[in-house]
Amino acid sequence: MSRRPRSSRPLPHLDRFVVALVATLVLALAACTSGGAAPSASAVPSAAATPAPTVAPTSSPTAAPAFPTTLTDDEGTAVELATEPRKIVSLTPATTEIVFAIGAGDRLVATDDGSDYPADAVPLPDVATFGSVDVEQIVSLGADLIIAGGLGFTPAESITQLRSLGIPVVVVYAPSIDGVYKDIELVGAAVGRSSEAVTLTDVMKAEIGAIADAASAAAAASGSKPRVFYDVGYIDQTGQIYGPAEGSFLAEMVGLLGVDVITADPVTYEIPLETLIERDPEVIILGVNAFYAPTPEIIAKRNGWSAVTAVKNGDVRSVQDTEITRPGPRLAVGLRNLALAMYPDLDLPPAP
Repeated sequence: MSRRPRSSRPLPHLDRFVVALVATLVLALAACTSGGAAPSASAVPSAAATPAPTVAPTSSPTAAPAFPTTLTDDEGTAVELATEPRKIVSLTPATTEIVFAIGAGDRLVATDDGSDYPADAVPLPDVATFGSVDVEQIVSLGADLIIAGGLGFTPAESITQLRSLGIPVVVVYAPSIDGVYKDIELVGAAVGRSSEAVTLTDVMKAEIGAIADAASAAAAASGSKPRVFYDVGYIDQTGQIYGPAEGSFLAEMVGLLGVDVITADPVTYEIPLETLIERDPEVIILGVNAFYAPTPEIIAKRNGWSAVTAVKNGDVRSVQDTEITRPGPRLAVGLRNLALAMYPDLDLPPAP
């Protein structure tokens, strides 16, 4: 598969329909819709420069060997690993970050075209783009472990083909924050870095818990529970609006702010304009990235949005989206960004 510019998919954890619709339509149309140019760094509260915790590999001469082992992935498939993998392929940006964060990045031989972090991932060959996997190239690289995305992020037929060739494939999908911790530890077990993965999730849990507590305290001190809508995507030509689906990973992230989250359809991630107006968000948070970057001024000009309280009061904030919607080691960075967008004066504990 030929090299192409890296991109950050805004919803890598969502089901295939929504990824295809939002990541393909919204991002492809961003230049000709209300997205406009990306805002300046000063306009978007962000702690994105803060890297995820990284755990150095450890070993113990008395520890029992981790391999051979059989793991159960997020689709319920038993995956047998005879030996510790030496040539790993990651097919999602989140799992790429996980492998690096637990100290096994030097064994990655290829990734998908959305794996843009850390910097060491960028030069690696791209063997997948959304909806397509270059099985032939993966085989030529001698891969002995594939970490794929569930619920259609990696095509099921590609997973089946890789397994038919005798290459172990572990499929991960995190529907919740606890699911992110579980997947980090699953990947850790698959690559022989279990203790490092547990250390990483312990650090993440402590930081996310502290941020959530501070945000909830700020919400309680305000004496109200504001209605908040997180803007995921918008197609200007059709007026389609996308937000956190009810019960989704993203809705949980926003909910940690101690607010009333306005959610979208659990299947399509779409919310009708009439419903948005009826729910009447008091705050709108714009999840922006290199491909989708509306401004509060653009939001105010959307058809019908002038009826919303947040728009009337000018309470539309922007936040760097990638770390919020990518279910990996930088999730605490994402929650920190989100909390500061909601409560700009919030006193948060320092990042570890």
